[in-house]
Amino acid sequence: MDTAAELESGADDGHEGPASSATAASPVQLSLWPPPRSSRHNNRRRRQIGVLVSVVLAVLLVGGGATAWALLANGEPAQEAVAPAEDFVGAWSGEMVQVDTEGEHVADWHAEVRIEEGAERGSTAWTTFACSGTLVLSAGDNARRVYVYTETADPQKRCVDDAELTVWPSADGGLRAEWSSVTDEGTRMTSTGDMAATGDLG
Repeated sequence: MDTAAELESGADDGHEGPASSATAASPVQLSLWPPPRSSRHNNRRRRQIGVLVSVVLAVLLVGGGATAWALLANGEPAQEAVAPAEDFVGAWSGEMVQVDTEGEHVADWHAEVRIEEGAERGSTAWTTFACSGTLVLSAGDNARRVYVYTETADPQKRCVDDAELTVWPSADGGLRAEWSSVTDEGTRMTSTGDMAATGDLG
């Protein structure tokens, strides 16, 4: 029969006896769950997500509003007419009607225009005034081209040194032309007319 000392010794081995009071009072404790995060970090993350969502919604609303406006304005999505460079290339001629700033008639004159491949350069002759010059593309959009005219010949001193030519395709397959210039006296002159194709550049 075990003595009281032997029973006490077996309990100290930890095989079947209860844990010692020293172990139960151990200050180190482990948790299966991570400690809760600071509410300050959670609030900042919520604010960041809120700002991001607001930005995305604003972009979607602006884009959707523009599309809706186009649909309401025309009944269908807006489509821009595109005039390729080939529509301007060739030899053209036609009668121009010139008016001054007040819209008063000044003169009628004949113009001949040649626009080269690529529609970036060309030449012109104002046969009524015996003037001629070069054309260099300065601007353009989906429907028209704007050229700067620089005079190269004016034997009778009847023409301006510089002008601007704007052309766009007309319904009949020709070009609608508008010349704009300022005289030496400072008067703005505008000439408009239709030009028909007279042949290829060949």
